[in-house]
Amino acid sequence: MKLILSTHNLTLTKAIEDHILEKLDKLEHLDRWTIDARVTIEHDTTKTPSKEFGCSMRLSVKGPDLFAVDHESDLYAAIDKVAKKIEQQIRKRH
Repeated sequence: MKLILSTHNLTLTKAIEDHILEKLDKLEHLDRWTIDARVTIEHDTTKTPSKEFGCSMRLSVKGPDLFAVDHESDLYAAIDKVAKKIEQQIRKRH
């Protein structure tokens, strides 16, 4: 699977990248026909503190793409919730 990772107003650290890769590995076990994943993480200080960090994920698979987005006060929580939403979409699809 090819990974396209982009950030907005945020410095990408090794820990963040490892966390995203760990979540994508779990998703890849559920659907091994995933072509690529596009992950965008952002830090928006203009929003309320409870929705300051955002994460969106698009998985390209055969058929319609799977997409999820979430905003949280913690970046890791946003990544976890987006991965959970994608996992539910994969399970529903099978």
